[in-house]
Amino acid sequence: MENNRNILNDQNPHWERTFSDNEDMFGQSPSEAAIKAVKIFKDQGKIKILELGGGQGRDTIYFAQNGFQVYVLDYTNNGIEAINKRAHQLGLSNSITAIQHDIRNPLPFDDEFFEGCYSHMLYCMALSTQELEFLSQEVRRVLKTDGINIYTARNTNDSHFGTGIHRGENMYEVGGFIVHFFTKEMIAKLAKGYTILEISEFEEGQLPRKLYQVTLQKQNCC
Repeated sequence: MENNRNILNDQNPHWERTFSDNEDMFGQSPSEAAIKAVKIFKDQGKIKILELGGGQGRDTIYFAQNGFQVYVLDYTNNGIEAINKRAHQLGLSNSITAIQHDIRNPLPFDDEFFEGCYSHMLYCMALSTQELEFLSQEVRRVLKTDGINIYTARNTNDSHFGTGIHRGENMYEVGGFIVHFFTKEMIAKLAKGYTILEISEFEEGQLPRKLYQVTLQKQNCC
C-alpha cells in the first residue's frame, strides 16, 4: 500500500517534467467543458470562481476573458508560471490569482469564499476515493450557499479503462499518467451535501477520451 502511495506521489514530478518539455501541451483554445461551464456560471450569476488543476491555463484565460474573477490552483510550479506569464501578456493579471497547491491538503481559502468551482480532469488524476471525498467536502466548504461545482472526469467507458498498470481502485497508469476512471456511483458518492443538477457525457481528444461533466449545487446542509 505504501509503495502504491509513493507511485501516486510521483505524478507531481512527472507533470512538472511534462509541462517543462511542452510549454503548450493542451493548446490555447478553451476546452469544451470550460465553454459549457461559462454558460452555466453566467446563467447562475456566479462571478468569483475557483479553478482546480489549471494546468497551463487555457481554461483559466477563457474564464478571465469572459469577465470572471478566477483563483486557480495547480500543484506544478511550471503550470503556475505559464498561467501568470500568459495572464500578463493578455492584460488579465488583475482577473487571475494563480497559486501552487496540492489539493490533497485543505484549500487555502476561507469558508464560503467562492460562488463557483471548476475543474477539468482534475478529479480523475492520481487521487484515491478517500482523497476525492476530502476534496469534494473542501470545495463545498469554500463555496457559498447555492454555489456551483462543475467537474469533469474520464469514465469507465473510456478505451483506456482497464489497460496499462492497475494502481488500485479504478486507477490505471497509461503512458506514465495515472487516471482514476469514474462511474456514476462514484459521482453519487462524492455528491454528499450537494444537489446533482446534471451529469452529461462527452468526448475529447484523438482517442477519444470519454468523460462525464458533472454539475453540482451546494445544499444548505448535509
